Amino acid sequence: MQTITPVKNADREMFMDILRGFAILGIFIANLNFLSLYNSEKVSLGYHYAFDSQVTFLQAMFIEGKFYSIFSLLFGWGMALQMQKVKQPELNPTVLVKRRLWGMLLFGLLHLLLLWTGDIVAFYAMLGFVLLLFRNMPDRKLLFWGVVLILSPILIYFLKMKFIWLNAPAGILFETGKYVNEHLNHVEANGPGKALRNTGSWIDIWKMNISGGFFRYAYLFFVSRISKVLGMFLIGYYVGRNGNYKKILQNKNLLLRIAVSGFIIGLPANYFLAHYMEHEDDYFDLKMNGFYQTVAYALGVVPLAMAYASSMALVYRSGAGKKILRLLQPVGKMAFSNYLMHSMISILVFYGVGFGFGGQLGPTAWTIFALGVFCFQVFFSYAWLKVFNFGPIEWVWRSLTYRQWQPMRKQSVSQEPSA
Repeated sequence: MQTITPVKNADREMFMDILRGFAILGIFIANLNFLSLYNSEKVSLGYHYAFDSQVTFLQAMFIEGKFYSIFSLLFGWGMALQMQKVKQPELNPTVLVKRRLWGMLLFGLLHLLLLWTGDIVAFYAMLGFVLLLFRNMPDRKLLFWGVVLILSPILIYFLKMKFIWLNAPAGILFETGKYVNEHLNHVEANGPGKALRNTGSWIDIWKMNISGGFFRYAYLFFVSRISKVLGMFLIGYYVGRNGNYKKILQNKNLLLRIAVSGFIIGLPANYFLAHYMEHEDDYFDLKMNGFYQTVAYALGVVPLAMAYASSMALVYRSGAGKKILRLLQPVGKMAFSNYLMHSMISILVFYGVGFGFGGQLGPTAWTIFALGVFCFQVFFSYAWLKVFNFGPIEWVWRSLTYRQWQPMRKQSVSQEPSA
């Protein structure tokens, strides 16, 4: 008979922070494809290697989609905990969650317009309001609709192949971005572009970001990111409420089954995903290879993401594993600040307003760069949280949520944990 050791509240919160830290590393590596202004057709300068194509394949297989899926899971999980933890009768948990979402939306839009159009925070905030509509749904229905939404891009893509008018939302946003790009930036292009010449001044960056925001959301609509993310939100919400996460984290056999099945299903599916992503034009041209890519993505990304998360939970159960993984906890606790820091550091290094190294790092080099930045963030986050209770963005966000300045320095903080 298996002996179940209770998982303490502090351990559960630490594990969520560890997963967040793990997730933002993968997200940063994926985002550097764009933040570094990399252009696979212009590799004459900088740090490009013969095996960069193999690294690109491996990133598509092991990184693409998996880490934002983990982050989406944590978003739903955290929202469920926030809905349950408010004890004061005068504080409506739904009202507080909505305030958090409005704060996220504000920061996300500022990030998108002032720094980088690849922002995901505003998108998550908008879908967070949709998630609230499901908050009273029974557990089984949450899981059912979560799986349906994750698999739905297969049907959506097939229907778009047959009925072109279904692409209207993405098409309208794309044409709007193109119009703004031509008239505001005097650039005739099918997107904001990844060129150092567009980043020589902050005015240039902001102007490109205005048109780039339309292109960004055209892309999110086209790739059915709404259903993918919302599906993971629902699964995360199921995990987070009614103590379901306690049972999952305490059940070693269940974690093993999730990890093993996730790898068995996810690895071959993601191998094919990486193969089809080598012919990206087929996907955007709604060809049959694009349909196969959609199937591989739907069947492979979430299982592999869940295998990663379950494997981390299994490692965390051991004493040695917990000590190692705790290194990621500070960077995950201030994940919002560190996520925005990725954009600021990348602009400083790659854009014309900074050092201007845009386009000089290939996939291998930017992966090493990401690991270096992440190591810095681990030490920085640890040092920051020795003095302060929250990351700088988390502090402002929390203060906006509660409509009063929260105690920032360590010695004056209350002991209330944050989800």
